[in-house]
Amino acid sequence: MPRLDTLSEVQRRTLEFFPCLEHDSTPWVKLGKPLSQSKVALVTSAGLHLRDDKPFNRDDPGGEYSYRVIPSDCDPVDVVQSHFSIGFDHTGIYRDLNVTFPVDRLREMVGNGQLGSLSANFYSFMGALRDASGVIEETGPEVAGRLKEEGVDAVLLTPT
Repeated sequence: MPRLDTLSEVQRRTLEFFPCLEHDSTPWVKLGKPLSQSKVALVTSAGLHLRDDKPFNRDDPGGEYSYRVIPSDCDPVDVVQSHFSIGFDHTGIYRDLNVTFPVDRLREMVGNGQLGSLSANFYSFMGALRDASGVIEETGPEVAGRLKEEGVDAVLLTPT
């Protein structure tokens, strides 16, 4: 990880003034059963969606806090990325979606008994938000409710 004094002025100022969220408690819970008996979902901040879905909005200055639903049985070739941050190299994702959306690996794990099953849906958010309050207050709890309704036991969170 580079020291701040080695970064460009723009990068340094961005990091110095970027809001960092602090939590009073840790939102983790202990898994109540083995993974081999658990229903697992995938949630990503990679700005992924199905090819026919509406892309994430590039014009929102704070970043779009909505989400896209991706059926877990989708064909990975139908999943595209509209994440527009220049803060990371997209090449790996373009070469192999499993870098950030490991749907093939999760299916393999279900097939060999390491996971019980996959949820009906996976969820994708747009990362690199300047203001995460919309996710914290609205869409995050909404997706959590959907995951609970689907009977999800564990969630794999993946970044961009």
